[in-house]
Amino acid sequence: MNTQADKVRQQVMWNRLISVVEEQAMALVRTAFSTSVREAGDLSAGVYNVEGLMMAQAVTGTPGHVNAMADAVAHFIRRIGRDNILEGDVYITNDPWEGTGHLHDITVVTPSFHCGVHVGFFACTAHIVDIGGRGFGADANSVYEEGLYIPIMKFADQGQVDKTLMHIVRGNVREPDQLVGDIYALATCNEIGHRRLIDMMSEFDLKDLSGIAAFIFENSKAATEACIAALPTGACAAGEMVIDGYSAPVTLKAKLDIYSDKITCDFAGTSGLDKKGINVPLVYTKAYACYALKCAIAPEIPNNAASLAPFEITAPENSIVNALHPAPVALRHVIGHMIPDTVYNALDQILPDTVPAEGAGTLCNFQVSLRPRTDIDLNAEPDPSDNQAMHDIAMAKQAVRSEVLTFNSGGSGARPQLDGLNATAFPSGVMTMPVEATEHTGPVIIWRKELRPGSGGAGKYRGGLGQYMEVGAVEGQEFDISAMFDRVDHPALGRQGGQPGAPTSIALDDGTAMQGKGRQFVPHGKKVMMAFPGGAGYGKPAARDPELVKRDLARGYITESSARSDYGLSDSEINQVNTDVKNGSAE
Repeated sequence: MNTQADKVRQQVMWNRLISVVEEQAMALVRTAFSTSVREAGDLSAGVYNVEGLMMAQAVTGTPGHVNAMADAVAHFIRRIGRDNILEGDVYITNDPWEGTGHLHDITVVTPSFHCGVHVGFFACTAHIVDIGGRGFGADANSVYEEGLYIPIMKFADQGQVDKTLMHIVRGNVREPDQLVGDIYALATCNEIGHRRLIDMMSEFDLKDLSGIAAFIFENSKAATEACIAALPTGACAAGEMVIDGYSAPVTLKAKLDIYSDKITCDFAGTSGLDKKGINVPLVYTKAYACYALKCAIAPEIPNNAASLAPFEITAPENSIVNALHPAPVALRHVIGHMIPDTVYNALDQILPDTVPAEGAGTLCNFQVSLRPRTDIDLNAEPDPSDNQAMHDIAMAKQAVRSEVLTFNSGGSGARPQLDGLNATAFPSGVMTMPVEATEHTGPVIIWRKELRPGSGGAGKYRGGLGQYMEVGAVEGQEFDISAMFDRVDHPALGRQGGQPGAPTSIALDDGTAMQGKGRQFVPHGKKVMMAFPGGAGYGKPAARDPELVKRDLARGYITESSARSDYGLSDSEINQVNTDVKNGSAE
């Protein structure tokens, strides 16, 4: 097809495929049981050709899932066997090394048939709240402790669901209805994608997808290589970042080499494996390193196998970013979400004034495991006149066990021409979960959730703000909290004279300090007080427009102290801003 009309037709079909997988993703959002999918969008969806090469991905979803899932379908083909791929089949796995990096992500793949001929695959991934084992957290010593492992296998064989598999799943997790519901939601969203694909093939009279796949891959490859060719060929640079780790700091190193048609990124020199579950399988490292490069160099080109291919990612085996089985990997995102900033620390040396300052990086997630309080004897028979004792026992007997996972964000780093975004998850893109949705899933109370003034690093462009959160349980409950934080000891660093963002902090409401990672007990009646990190600033604070400083002060984004010491606002100017706020005339 060489005519302009043919090219337009192919482009229309390409756009249609992107719409198909976006509807696939939306179907998952609407039908999933887990709040991490419904409220936070922690998912991915894509369509593949018969060779297992990704043709299109949904805009809704996270880079860690989507770019990792780009490699997954080839594993399914190899494990299932081409002769065993049948109409009506649905395949499943949560293999960290052949899926998306940890056991808490389930990937479902469905072959698509048209007129009895196998024409492609649909795949989707969702984060699930519980997969058994120790629970979602960093405390395991190997992947065997982290939960139920589902190898690549058939969830449905020619339309018949494997009931034995479902019995095994139900018998090994804390929230069986939720998990099984999510698996069916994953299978259903693939079916929605398949139906829309068949509608498109019928409309355009396609017998297979080979023609549109070739068009997508050829144009994506050419466009990506053109973006790379515009860079300084032969340039190389190394970036480094030190972050908290689990029991000791972790050093991430990335070396970039620019060629005429590709970019290589090597993580040699990065810290080795950690004993706890913050290690990262290479598939997840590749996902976020590719994402970082693509955002900076070729952001307008849709993600597919060809647009990702020119970015070659390597890392030493059994480094923390290339963990081999059976390393614990449950919190691979805590390290993995820091990879883009490490890559940008190198890319900034090649393309100045292009990449943002460091941000919060990893999501500020925590999981609460609630149960009846254990500090009283539920079988005791207190004096009937002791109303408090009677009340406490009654409330504890009403308490239930529950798992509540909530996704939260710090601030993103300031950009070369713009402030950082408040409470926005970069690079994951996962949304902050509403308090109402979190409290609906179990007997947890979010006492406070608001922006954290002064947490964004000062600069010509200010870093994004983090958040304050306070969490407790309803009366009669105690809980364990699995913290999944970083930036406690190593806050985000600025560029071009920008200042660091504020660090993470976590403590009980009585002032007792808590750790940034790991499962920790919270007694009945106590709250956990959290302050999530801010993004760093870009450029020297003295160069910031004074009107923007006044606006930030009026909005409560910065403190009076920062306005005075970092930005040079006079006392009279600060007083005028306060007067305008009081009179309602401030911006």
